[in-house]
Amino acid sequence: MTLLDQLKQATDRLKTEIAVLAIVYRDPRTPWYARAVIFFVIAHTLSPIDLIPDFIPVLGYLDDLVIVPLGIALAIRLVPKSVFADAREKVAGQPEITGISGWWFGGPVIVVWVLIISYFLYFTYTRNCNFR
Repeated sequence: MTLLDQLKQATDRLKTEIAVLAIVYRDPRTPWYARAVIFFVIAHTLSPIDLIPDFIPVLGYLDDLVIVPLGIALAIRLVPKSVFADAREKVAGQPEITGISGWWFGGPVIVVWVLIISYFLYFTYTRNCNFR
């Protein structure tokens, strides 16, 4: 098995786990703190804006390779096993019915980034202008 085949399998497993997390997120048996972790993992995965941009060598991809698997592992520990088992059965039975929407999870991340950038632009503008 080549490295490319191994990466494709890992990518497929990651897509499956994200779909499982989306179903677990909507399950009423999932505790609120686990939902918060799941929300941030899915939002980070679907967000068009990374914490560390991908064009930065090594570090750009390292945040994706560390944050997503650690977030998934934390979510698995926080959610009852029966909820994950039910979600995995749903994904195995109907993988296309996951209900993941990039805007639903990525939208709040975009809003936060826009607010941060707006704050810094406002702060820079008012700092450089002398209002007398």
